[in-house]
Amino acid sequence: MNLATMKLLQYDKVQTELERFAVSYLGKNHIREITPLTQIKAIRLRLDETSEASTLLRAGASIPIPSLEGIEPVQQLLGTGYVLTERDFGHIQQFLRSCKQLIRYMATKSEIAPKVASYASSMYELPSLLSEIEHCIYSGRVVDGASKELARVRKKIAVSEERVKRKLDSLLSKHRSIMQESLVSKRNGRYVLPIKKEHRKQINGVVLDESASGQTVYIEPSDVASLQHELSFLQTEEAREETKVLSALTEMAEKYSHELKLNADTVGMYDFIIARGKYGMSISGRNVELNDQGIIALKQATHPLLGPGMVPLDFAIGRNYKSLIITGPNTGGKTLTLKTVGLLTMMVQSGLLIPVQEGSQCSIYEQISVDIGDGQSIEHALSTFSAHIRNVNHILQTANDKTLILLDEMASGTDPGEGIGLSIAVLEELHRRRATVVVTTHFTEIKNFARITPGFENARMEFDTETLEPKYRLKIGEAGQSYAFVIAEKLGIPSAIIARSREISEAGVGHENTMFPSYNVTTNESYTDETRELAGDYNPDPLSVQDNQDLDALSSQESHDLKGAPEVTNHSEDQKQENLQSPSPPAYQLGDSVYVSSLNRTGIVCEAQDSRGMVGVMIQKQKIKINHKRLTLHIAGKNLYPEDYDMDIVFESKENRKKRKLMNRKHVEGLTIEIKPES
Repeated sequence: MNLATMKLLQYDKVQTELERFAVSYLGKNHIREITPLTQIKAIRLRLDETSEASTLLRAGASIPIPSLEGIEPVQQLLGTGYVLTERDFGHIQQFLRSCKQLIRYMATKSEIAPKVASYASSMYELPSLLSEIEHCIYSGRVVDGASKELARVRKKIAVSEERVKRKLDSLLSKHRSIMQESLVSKRNGRYVLPIKKEHRKQINGVVLDESASGQTVYIEPSDVASLQHELSFLQTEEAREETKVLSALTEMAEKYSHELKLNADTVGMYDFIIARGKYGMSISGRNVELNDQGIIALKQATHPLLGPGMVPLDFAIGRNYKSLIITGPNTGGKTLTLKTVGLLTMMVQSGLLIPVQEGSQCSIYEQISVDIGDGQSIEHALSTFSAHIRNVNHILQTANDKTLILLDEMASGTDPGEGIGLSIAVLEELHRRRATVVVTTHFTEIKNFARITPGFENARMEFDTETLEPKYRLKIGEAGQSYAFVIAEKLGIPSAIIARSREISEAGVGHENTMFPSYNVTTNESYTDETRELAGDYNPDPLSVQDNQDLDALSSQESHDLKGAPEVTNHSEDQKQENLQSPSPPAYQLGDSVYVSSLNRTGIVCEAQDSRGMVGVMIQKQKIKINHKRLTLHIAGKNLYPEDYDMDIVFESKENRKKRKLMNRKHVEGLTIEIKPES
């Protein structure tokens, strides 16, 4: 899986939450390295393990998972020649005791959690090592009975310490009057008497230290020095004997290094599994059915990082349609729907339970690709549209039937006409590759495309028109809207403006700057400027060279499309077939204002549709032939002109109309009318 995609879907935050439930360093390592799997059998095993762990926890049992405290450095030191300390063996002792407890606990759970319990069968109790450690070490100290020689030395030390103590008590009583305080101190591990400075010559011995004020000197009496030398020698011998014991224990532990490592690894896996179970319980997670057919069916799903505060999501894709187009108002939950579907899919493929109702199922994908957010980079000054295209291009390079694709706000960031065309072409290609695609958009054209195309389905985020608040519920099978008119009306925009807005929208305006005629004029000549503007004859900003090239290219492409278009056969829902078999709309009439989607311009029909489906359209003084499928009725001609309107006013220039009138009256030598050939 792509790391950027995982981060965008907040997979790393789920890892952070999951890590809180681990108790060992190996368990935490497993969680940090967790990634979605792609093999359905491996995923099934992980999910069942997590589900069994959750079952054990719900039964109220306290699962005895060793903490592995101190085991990591012990494993690193074994075999290096280093002699383990009493503290190290204390960690091993506690670890082996915990392993023994875990093995016996899991032996009783083989019926309710067979997969989880089976891990314990590979663990070792190592009773001989545990017994030897317990025999030699107690409370962090090598015991006297660890060896005969150590016991003998410690008896001598006890006798020597008693002789030193008796001698010090004697000196303490004898010199109490010249001592700064009536107690025995230690300096550098040797016993001393705190004598007032002015009396130091009364004591036969060596000054080992002096107080900060200089008023007290610490003297080791000569009578005690010889006894202390003997004690130090015995203590050195004791340390030597303790080292022998620890060396023997270290050598024994090294013989079981493999078993110790296997136990630690198994405990780490147990910690990983139990942490998954605890996290699943914390989000009310459940196990799900799996498939590799691209079928997702989520019942009452919530985003794991939002919890119960989120309105549950019912989502389905993959049976009758592979592509879902989601529409609805801003902040209505469209993007959250994409993120929820993507994140829950990743969690399932990681062996995690997800917050859904029973009966939910998820498909396994080899790749999850997303384009959510504008992806802009200030550093590289990338535009919103450029960022979208870069993401889409990357998606197209890898998309196949094992890919889940999530696209947010498709066709945004550029001219709507071109963006819509590009978006539909991309959707067609992704559908051809049988990818599972979920898209959010505001554009009616994409919704209409989904409505009539097999394999596609519309969905909408519900909206309360009374309170002007989104309901955050997804309704599949219906196209939504942005509710701009409803919101505007509720916020006080005059109803006349709202009505006119709906009229303009329903007429199919192709561009925000499209001009409209006045409908209350009655004379033929008064229509001239308005109708010419619609046909492009009256335009203060004439076509550029590039625009003319675009018109020529369009005409050539139309002819090519008609000659080489392949036959396409679709198999989908009955409703979509009905849409495809519905009768074609009536032919366009002369004078109809039409919107040309590929050019994002309006024009006037100047020639009726021919047998090949080509319609003559005048745009910016240029007549071109365009296939009727690429046209949308903008304003019917009957709404633009009276019944007896002279259409030459629209299709002829003023100069040609003057010449024609003059020719009708008399013959004028050299007078000609130039007619441009149609494209």
